[in-house]
Amino acid sequence: MEVYKSLTTTPDCPAEVWVYLACALFFLGFYKEAEEAASKAPMSPLQNRLLFHLAHKFNDEKKLMGFHQNLEDVIEDQLSLASIHYMRSHYQEAIDIYKRLLLQDRDFLALKVYVALCYYKLDYYDVSQEVLAVYLQRVPDSTIALNLKACNHFRLYNGKAAEAELKNLIDISSCSFEFAKELIRHNLVVFRGGEGALQVLPPLIDVIPEARLNLVIYYLRQDDVQEAYNLIQDLVPTTPQEYILKGVVNAALGQEIGSRDHLKIAQQFFQLVGGSASECDTIPGRQCMASCFFLLRQFDDVLIYLNSVKGYFFNDDTFNFNYAQAKAALGNYKQAEEIFLLIQNEKIKNDYVYISWLARCYIMNQKGQLAWELYLKMGTSSDSFSLLQLIANDCYKMGQFYYAAKAFDALEKLDPSSNYWEGKRGACVGIFQLILANKESKETLKEVVPLLRNSGNPQVEYIIRTLRKWAKDNRVLLS
Repeated sequence: MEVYKSLTTTPDCPAEVWVYLACALFFLGFYKEAEEAASKAPMSPLQNRLLFHLAHKFNDEKKLMGFHQNLEDVIEDQLSLASIHYMRSHYQEAIDIYKRLLLQDRDFLALKVYVALCYYKLDYYDVSQEVLAVYLQRVPDSTIALNLKACNHFRLYNGKAAEAELKNLIDISSCSFEFAKELIRHNLVVFRGGEGALQVLPPLIDVIPEARLNLVIYYLRQDDVQEAYNLIQDLVPTTPQEYILKGVVNAALGQEIGSRDHLKIAQQFFQLVGGSASECDTIPGRQCMASCFFLLRQFDDVLIYLNSVKGYFFNDDTFNFNYAQAKAALGNYKQAEEIFLLIQNEKIKNDYVYISWLARCYIMNQKGQLAWELYLKMGTSSDSFSLLQLIANDCYKMGQFYYAAKAFDALEKLDPSSNYWEGKRGACVGIFQLILANKESKETLKEVVPLLRNSGNPQVEYIIRTLRKWAKDNRVLLS
């Protein structure tokens, strides 16, 4: 850059030096200065390509299209076009160009890496791996290729497999290793499930674009939603992944603080991705539409999208959690119960949303005892009080009066000044009616009397006298 700058001050400086200076400034990240320098250069294919890329950096769609029209069917221009397609997430269009160039000359071996990168971005990790293998046979110590191979292993297998591949790269320590050390440190954090995130990622936020996104994901996994929001709120999304993450963060924050505005923003982000031509038929795109309809509480539509991708999420606890909620919301309690019980993740199983929905499924499937056992396992909290209310009301509605009575009795003890007595009274009478209809064991009456006695209401004695008289007439011992 300094050499080119000094050349431009000489009287006999060739005019094309300005475009060379502009290229140097571009690669140093001085985009405004690069544009100024390029404007002083004579028109040329190189100048057009550079201005094409600068228009992309400045998000100037009109200029971008103008420079696009000036591109010719030559290798340099086509590679430039393919790179813009890649950066605009038009991966299939980029692949088409690279494949056409490879047909013209198979010695353009590095294009294999570009094709593999595109397939990786399209979630075709196995195809990416196959294409990459051809390149690695010829260039086994390529930092970029080995790193991409590790990323494919992470997606196809797990973090340990990916880390093993990255270790091969570190062991080789080729001359290019120094250039990629930040990328490797970043990826190791991802492969290790966020281990060391707070030490490694913050300094890389302005170096590696994904560092900010992965730090946001780390905060979300630590339930630090506010910190995740602080980190992403000023980010202007340009890729589907950024739109999705902004949607997830806004949804989480909206649910945490009860903000309809954040939930609406999340719904709009999800709809934008799921409805876009490039993403509508991808797995993340369909998940986005499911999330959009979930927030709108349109669960019929949620299931349309979740059913279309469920084959890719076998035994995925997060997917099953959302899938079961949608099933339950539509009254498919039997299927919902089965799906809820597939979940193994302890964090989800201890979430009140999980517990309350599973309790409701149990009750609707005539398993009130299992719902009551869920309550007994909970400690005293506002959530346990809410679960008691759910059990009391749902069991009453479903005619499972015994557990309704127990729940109303517990509620009355916690809040004697409320009208829970009326619910308990109705449930106790309901038990008696079931006994009369031979749908409940007569022995249950023994437990009804103590429940009634727990109340100080004047109606208690009258009801107990009635129950005792019937018990005496029917030879049922109450003591």
